[in-house]
Amino acid sequence: MSYRRRWWALVGWIVILVAVSLGSQAVGDDYRNNVGLPGTESQKALDVLRERAPAQAGSTITIVFEANDGLAATRIRERVESMLARVEKEPHVVSVVSPYRNNRALSGNGTVGYATVALDKQSEDIPTGDARKIIDTAQKAGTDGLRVELSGDPVRAAQSENSGSAEGIGILAALVILVLLFGSLFAAVLPVAIALFAVGTTLGLIVLASHVATVANFTAPLLMLVGLGVGIDYALLVFSRFRGELIDGTDRRTATIRAIDTAGRTVFFAGCTVIVALLGLVVLGLGSLQGVAVAVALTVLLTMVASLTLLPALLATFGGRIEKQVSRRVEKGRRTGGERWSRWSGAVRRRAWAAALIPTALLAGLSLPALDMRLGFADAGTDAPSTTTRQAYDLLADGFGAGFNGPLIVIAEGDTAAADQARMALRGAEGVAAALPPQSAGEDLSTIIVLPASAPQDAATDDLVGQLRGDVLPSVAAKTGATFLVGGSTASAEDFSDAVASRLPMFIAVVVGLSMLLLLLVFRSILIPLKAAVLNLLSVGVAMGVMTLVFQNGALGVEKGPIEAYVPVMVFAIVFGLSMDYEVFLLSRMHEEWERGKDAALAIGRGLATTGQVVTAAGAIMIVVFGAFMFSGDRMLMQFGFGLAVAVLVDAVIIRCLVLPAVMHLFGRYAWWLPEGLAKRLPRVAIEHS
Repeated sequence: MSYRRRWWALVGWIVILVAVSLGSQAVGDDYRNNVGLPGTESQKALDVLRERAPAQAGSTITIVFEANDGLAATRIRERVESMLARVEKEPHVVSVVSPYRNNRALSGNGTVGYATVALDKQSEDIPTGDARKIIDTAQKAGTDGLRVELSGDPVRAAQSENSGSAEGIGILAALVILVLLFGSLFAAVLPVAIALFAVGTTLGLIVLASHVATVANFTAPLLMLVGLGVGIDYALLVFSRFRGELIDGTDRRTATIRAIDTAGRTVFFAGCTVIVALLGLVVLGLGSLQGVAVAVALTVLLTMVASLTLLPALLATFGGRIEKQVSRRVEKGRRTGGERWSRWSGAVRRRAWAAALIPTALLAGLSLPALDMRLGFADAGTDAPSTTTRQAYDLLADGFGAGFNGPLIVIAEGDTAAADQARMALRGAEGVAAALPPQSAGEDLSTIIVLPASAPQDAATDDLVGQLRGDVLPSVAAKTGATFLVGGSTASAEDFSDAVASRLPMFIAVVVGLSMLLLLLVFRSILIPLKAAVLNLLSVGVAMGVMTLVFQNGALGVEKGPIEAYVPVMVFAIVFGLSMDYEVFLLSRMHEEWERGKDAALAIGRGLATTGQVVTAAGAIMIVVFGAFMFSGDRMLMQFGFGLAVAVLVDAVIIRCLVLPAVMHLFGRYAWWLPEGLAKRLPRVAIEHS
């Protein structure tokens, strides 16, 4: 249909893209992060403040000052107080506490101090533009012996917007690989065009959806990261089959239809697998992760639809030029690479045990660091050294101690005597640097600021949260009858990480189980689903292990810190789905050959000969697209991009081109075995062209 009605398909996609883009630009985005988790103690603490002391429930910004001559100098004090008066007039500012009105806000030597800016909303509800106004107003005072830096979640959000350079680097690198693969810039542009159409349309839809649902502010770059990689990948699989049919002498119309009826089926099945894995994240109930999962699933859906509808229309319109290029290459006798892959399959067959066991053992070793993975959220301590948030973080740590950047907020519901007893108990707890006097937040409601002795991202701070909740405060509550809740951003991060860790095993079991069931239906085999599950999990394991080495342990010179709590579940869903892409693409060709001749070795050799070059090219494209996000400057995106790039490198090169054929040779004809009784009960799901 897309081939016959090519102009309807082309114009339809253009109209949709233009309409959605214009609509999204007209209304703008309304991205909001939501790390709240109903039922957790940190969320209960925030809810209590919102209900009974709303003025203290908003986010805060800390303005940090440094003056070598001392902040008490008259000229310095006048500039600081004048600037703070202007900040107090900015939007969303409730109050400003000057360092000269709080004797704890000046360091011991008097050179470092801070002012606390209370806002009327949480960070995710503060517009970026309003946060920038506060930043600009404050930093104008930073001259002539006075240094001014700012910290706080609204400031971090305002300085972390993506410039788009990573996407550009990825697209250019993908074009280079496609040109080398096809020998033609024109042919290389088609898969990229498919990805851009799908990503552009999805991005506009997500911007519109952000006004009616919670969509995190990091959704757009993540959407582009996955959309570009998957979109080019899917279009490449279909386009490569189209070129293969042309090389075999098929006319353009028949080649297009056969490509959709073979590789198109594979793309449809693989895309559905990725979508199912991503939508599985929705049931986890993890705040912003739900919106991100739906957005990325929609991206995969549109890239899949574009590959099955827009690409045939483009081939019908411009395929004549490609057909001529293919004919010239055939006349010149250029190899397609199939002969080399056939020889490679023979070499793997001769050393099948070594080819299966040695790489598997090495990959399992790279997965081991994932057992020590610590989840959390990056704070200003992992920001780039040049950012104002990192500068403020370092100044506060030097002037007031490492734990000052991640205070815990203890909510005390009881009389003042109970709050005082809690403070005394907190001061004596191991790992606590200071517990400030209780501040009244309403009738029988007080807040106690607890400063840990360790930095916010240290494991010792996580242990301290558990100690206060499980030992220190319950004993005070038993004596006084008061209720205590430990909250604050550090405690919230700990709660969210615990929730992810506790729900991840069930999520993995569901995704792996559904994927195995789909493979069982498609290939009617017992061993293939089991093999696929093990190898796909190995890809994910290596990605997690290497991420832990680099981002948590500081390998390659990266700032040490926890793995972002969002990253493991998203990487698992995407990597497992992409691994299934390559699994299905390779095995569908092998199964096609097996059904023809029932010769297992020949089926493996021919299947690898026709797909090996495409799989490695598709993998190379994904690696450069994902790897480009290492240049984004955002720690979360860097972890996403790095983890996905490592997983695809391992999966497309080592597993699919070495371990998988080795295992298939070891299985032999039993790879396609299915008990007769089960075969009669299972429905037939055809994925190859019949």
